[in-house]
Amino acid sequence: MKHVKPPLTLYLAAPRGFCAGVDRAIKIVEMALQKWGAPVYVRHEIVHNKYVVDSLREKGAVFVEELDECPDDRPVIFSAHGVPKSVPAEARQREMVFVDATCPLVSKVHMEAARHHAEGLQLVMIGHAGHPEVLGTMGQLPEGEVILVETVEDVAGLRPRDPERLAFITQTTLSVDDTAAIVAALQARFPNIVGPAKEDICYATTNRQAAVKAIAPRIDALLVIGAQNSSNSKRLVEVGRAEGCSYSQLVMRADQIDWRAIEGVRNVGVTAGASAPEVLIDEVIEAFRARYDVTVEIVETAQENVEFKVPRVLREAV
Repeated sequence: MKHVKPPLTLYLAAPRGFCAGVDRAIKIVEMALQKWGAPVYVRHEIVHNKYVVDSLREKGAVFVEELDECPDDRPVIFSAHGVPKSVPAEARQREMVFVDATCPLVSKVHMEAARHHAEGLQLVMIGHAGHPEVLGTMGQLPEGEVILVETVEDVAGLRPRDPERLAFITQTTLSVDDTAAIVAALQARFPNIVGPAKEDICYATTNRQAAVKAIAPRIDALLVIGAQNSSNSKRLVEVGRAEGCSYSQLVMRADQIDWRAIEGVRNVGVTAGASAPEVLIDEVIEAFRARYDVTVEIVETAQENVEFKVPRVLREAV
């Protein structure tokens, strides 16, 4: 007797997966390998995704944590998350060839921080301690000029130099709702605090969170494809839970799906963090098709047509 697969609807969030900054960063590594040949060194994971990093490693990229692990005579690329000012300064001092793959939206936050600092304001940064983007942004200014807050509770403990001379910036990959609550707490405690002209959380993070909110009422389980160290992917899991989908899980690939946990479920949401390639989403859909009679419904809440140019040094040569 033929086994009948149970029916299941996959609600596929759109937008999902790669954003323009990630696309550009990966392209920069590939073009650098074309121009200079292997090996090309990359300081920190170019983007937070093992599949992407492994595939670039196979092409000849060497990933290191710090600049002192790189030889002087090979090109080095700085990751999409951005780096402290001391890193390009050291590269120049060592006369290294370097290409900065910092996402332009992260660079925008760096420029904001520098502008506020030039105006004599102390900065409050909303972000996650230890995240490369936060280290890079705080490293744009002298020590003590940027105070980090992670939660609403942290705001109460802030001891700025001058409560009247403050500005705030944020990590680009935060939860829109959580950040709004922290900003409200800052504004309540420091009414004169200066904010960004346009919010720092990037369009891709905002759009992916909005798409999860749109599918959450229709689903019994949410799978977010992304890496454990990817901030924007982890925020998607949190948004799913906050919107009432208690089974929201982060998986790197299809082989990490806990099938027993979703047994009996008939409506599953699928999305991916901004550094996860579409090939991994296809892999998850195929894994579901092997077990279920799958209907795929795409839920689109925005269209993205953002594109960032790669640095001129690569455009000229390749």
